[in-house]
Amino acid sequence: MNEPDVIQLDVDPVRFGQSFVGSEAFKALFQEGMELIEETAAYLDGPGREESRNLPRQESLVYASESMRLTTRLMQIASWLLLQRAVAEGEISPDQAQLEKNRVRLNSHDTATTVSEYETLPERLRELMGLATRLHTRILHLERLIAEAGAPSQAPVPNPVATQLGMLQRAFGLTE
Repeated sequence: MNEPDVIQLDVDPVRFGQSFVGSEAFKALFQEGMELIEETAAYLDGPGREESRNLPRQESLVYASESMRLTTRLMQIASWLLLQRAVAEGEISPDQAQLEKNRVRLNSHDTATTVSEYETLPERLRELMGLATRLHTRILHLERLIAEAGAPSQAPVPNPVATQLGMLQRAFGLTE
């Protein structure tokens, strides 16, 4: 086995975003996100609505605020997932997706809800909030990885092994 078999020079790296959105891991993430959205909608339209009616006025306001924040976060997640799936299915190019991302704001949402107010919320709402926050955090991390992988490099970093082998070959007059 010689050096070109092991070390490939002048080969562009695989873009993480392109490989990830076509992977089984992305399909699982997409499924998880859509199921969470459906679960949350069913809760907020059914049992959550009943639970909110039984809350005192202040807790009802906290419930309304947090359920709106949860809904907004899930809509951002859905938009991001659908955009990535469109890339994976070839409906849009990664460059078009990058332009569309300007409309999808994956920002973190600070809450003004105190711990004591949070503890008065129904347990199921708190569970859904936690699940959405964890999913949102994972997606923010993936978005950073995709953006970093897609960013043009300043200058290609030379392969240190290939550099050393080249120096040895020149020093000892080795040829292939």
